[in-house]
Amino acid sequence: MSAAYCRAAPSHPLHGPYHDSEYGFPADEESVLFERLVLEINQAGLSWLTVLQKRAAFRAAFANYEVDRVSAFGDADVARLLADAGIVRNRLKVAAVIDNARVIQQLRQSHGSFHAWLAAHHPLSLEEWTRLFRRTFRFTGGLIVHEFLMSLGYLPGAHEPDCPVYARILPLAPPWTCVPTPN
Repeated sequence: MSAAYCRAAPSHPLHGPYHDSEYGFPADEESVLFERLVLEINQAGLSWLTVLQKRAAFRAAFANYEVDRVSAFGDADVARLLADAGIVRNRLKVAAVIDNARVIQQLRQSHGSFHAWLAAHHPLSLEEWTRLFRRTFRFTGGLIVHEFLMSLGYLPGAHEPDCPVYARILPLAPPWTCVPTPN
């Protein structure tokens, strides 16, 4: 997003709450991380407003972002999702969400949690993050990875320094503020 987002979002009924209380804020809860990944994947080729308008439908369609439930989705669930006008009905995106839930289960085994996996790889450059995500997850190109990581505070730029939300986020020590400086 851009500086324009910090100026326009606060007065908008959907962008405002997201901008003011989620965007750029650190999170570690698996369902929150999974939701953010699902929303960013589904935003590809669409506006963020479209995704925010469909947010409740995504939550319902993808079992409240319960990774174990989504990872168990089969052919009947895929058919249900592709018929659900409340969400983005794209076969590749639906398949990616289900496969990515299975990946998160594997990350629990290898790292303890999705959050721990992110923390174990921080800090990386955007290019390194993108390569890692492409090796690990489906449907995660550079823009999706950038917005996902920025939305969770792993990369800077979610808010302009003069945005009031920026001052609220800094005391939470988002990961981008904890990057060691080179000597």
